[in-house]
Amino acid sequence: MGRLLLIDVAGSVAVLGLWYFVFSSYNRKKGASALRWVQTACAGKGRILESHWMGSSRLQARLHFPSQWFENARVTVKFQPRALPVQWLVSCCRRQKETLTFEADLGGSPSFYLDVVRHRWSAHNRGTTSRKQDEREWNIYEPGPIILTTRTHWKQDPSAELSALMSARRQDILQVRFRPESPQFSATVHLEALANPAAAAGFVTALREIAAGASAHRQ
Repeated sequence: MGRLLLIDVAGSVAVLGLWYFVFSSYNRKKGASALRWVQTACAGKGRILESHWMGSSRLQARLHFPSQWFENARVTVKFQPRALPVQWLVSCCRRQKETLTFEADLGGSPSFYLDVVRHRWSAHNRGTTSRKQDEREWNIYEPGPIILTTRTHWKQDPSAELSALMSARRQDILQVRFRPESPQFSATVHLEALANPAAAAGFVTALREIAAGASAHRQ
C-alpha cells in the first residue's frame, strides 16, 4: 500500500513538473513575441535595454527614450499563469486577459494624483416586444466622463483630465495613472492589442499624447 502511494506521489510530481516546464516555455515564447511587439511600438524612438522574468508569468523590460519623451521607462507584461494549474484555472474563471503596463517618469513631476479607467457602454432593456423571449428592444447609452476627486477645490474646466480620459478611450487603453512619485505615469493595455503592427506602431505616440495632458498641472 505504501509503495503504491509513493508511486502515485512520484507520478503526480512528474506530471506537475512536466506541466510547469511545458507551459513556462510557452510563456517565454510569448514573452519573446511581446518584446518584438514592444520594439515595433517604439517605432525607432526608443529601444529595449534589458529584460528579465519575474516568475513564470511576468516579464519586465527597461526601455530607453530621448529625455524629452520619457525617463526611467519600463514595461511589465503579465501573462496567464499557465505553469501553475490552480492559478490558471482561477484566472480563466475570472476571464482575466494578458496585459502590458507601461511605466515612466515625465519631464516634470505632476502635482496631482489621477486614475483614469476606461469607461464602458451601457444598455437598458425596455422589455420584450414579441412572443419570443430572446427578441428585445434595447436603448444604448454612452456615458460621459465621470471624475472622482479628493480635491476640496475643483476647477470648472478640467481639460487635462478629460483629454487623458478621451485619449485613453480612443486608444483602447484600460487604465492611465498620474502621480507625483515615481513612476509618475503608467498606462495598461491588453497585450493582444499590440499584436497588430499598425496598432503597435502608434502605441508610444498615443502614450506621449496622453502624458502631455499632465503638463497643464505642473508647477
